[in-house]
Amino acid sequence: MEPAKFFEAVMLLCFGAAWPFSIYRLVKSKWAEGKSVAFLIIVLVGYLSGILFKITGRMDNVIWLYLLNMIMVSIDLGLCIHYKRARAAEA
Repeated sequence: MEPAKFFEAVMLLCFGAAWPFSIYRLVKSKWAEGKSVAFLIIVLVGYLSGILFKITGRMDNVIWLYLLNMIMVSIDLGLCIHYKRARAAEA
């Protein structure tokens, strides 16, 4: 594996390790206050850009890490929106 691909994979693994914890905390607490929908959308756009880069130029197996991270961020975003709406409906 080329060093650049190796470091890209490590970066995605490190970033990806945070999402399950974020999802777990959100599901457990059902409290989305302090979470930024805009931030999650920006992260999604970043992962989508990485996927498009892989598809259009440098396709390799690292694309699966982008997809996995994008799925986890999408779950986090969906839960965040759900719990924020639920909290607003209670008020």
